[in-house]
Amino acid sequence: MAYDESKDKELKSWKHEGGLWVSVYQYNGSDPKVQIGPREYTKKDGEKGFGKAGRLTMAEMGWLFGLKDVIKAVVLAAKK
Repeated sequence: MAYDESKDKELKSWKHEGGLWVSVYQYNGSDPKVQIGPREYTKKDGEKGFGKAGRLTMAEMGWLFGLKDVIKAVVLAAKK
């Protein structure tokens, strides 16, 4: 079975001030999953770039832990 982009649905996403993205996705009605990353940054030429999340700062960890109840609510609402 090949991946079908039309079946991949972003339920909600958040962006930390440091550029880290956290999103909840659901594929074809299956259980929702949390994606940590990518990390958005500005290149030397001023263009936006994206990379792997890699290591998280303590500020990003605190922000992510603060979102846990909101993320959980989004996941549980999608499972119904």
